[in-house]
Amino acid sequence: MSDTPVDTSKRTWLIASTCAGAAGAAFTAVPFVAGFQPSERAKAAGAPVEVDISALKPGEKMTVEWRGKPVWILRRTPEMLASVKQVDGEVADPESDRKSYPTPEYAKNEHRSIKPEFWVGVGICTHLGCSPSDKLQPGPQPSLPDNWGGGFLCPCHGSTFDMAGRVFKNKPAPDNLEVPPHMYLSDTRLLIGEDKNTKA
Repeated sequence: MSDTPVDTSKRTWLIASTCAGAAGAAFTAVPFVAGFQPSERAKAAGAPVEVDISALKPGEKMTVEWRGKPVWILRRTPEMLASVKQVDGEVADPESDRKSYPTPEYAKNEHRSIKPEFWVGVGICTHLGCSPSDKLQPGPQPSLPDNWGGGFLCPCHGSTFDMAGRVFKNKPAPDNLEVPPHMYLSDTRLLIGEDKNTKA
């Protein structure tokens, strides 16, 4: 059986076509793979947020955005702090032991905060992601018990949270409101999204 002679011009053409095709595929893949890299905007969305809390008066709350989430900073009055202690037996997880939304060690206390006066929490209900409403004023109100001591009410399904973001018993929300990583840069500057132990 005789071997068919190889046409050298065809072989050269095939090699050149194959190389060109491979190079084209590589150039096409570069922007495709680059699309998986986080954009500068996406990186910025996850960056820590520095907040000036110097103008926040006792009893007031401010909201900032971190990672697309509303983060509440509540400056509690002595009365608000007293109400937290009074409802220890009525909340589902008084010590913030549940693991679904782990609480930083420095906030695993009754006030769920570094400084009792200031509470920092994510304003998203742990049930279905609604945003609870402020119900900071104590006393009887629609959809709240007569002995209401102040806190937050999720209007979607009625979950209630105290002044430390702890969910009350027998409510749809399975966990307390999340406490994000945070630290104080000074008495008036707060950094949300980073603490001494974690880089967020």
